[in-house]
Amino acid sequence: MSKWRYIGMHAIVAAAFIFVLQRYGLSATLESSLLWAMIFGGCAAGLAYAQSNR
Repeated sequence: MSKWRYIGMHAIVAAAFIFVLQRYGLSATLESSLLWAMIFGGCAAGLAYAQSNR
């Protein structure tokens, strides 16, 4: 798997997980869930990037 595909998939899965958790598990608003999904997706992409460069 290429480095950028790994980073993208990591970010998408993390964002989807946080969105579902926030929206349905914690009954948060749509805007709040999307904001948290973007934040966690970005953090996950950063971590995946750091791991792929080791």
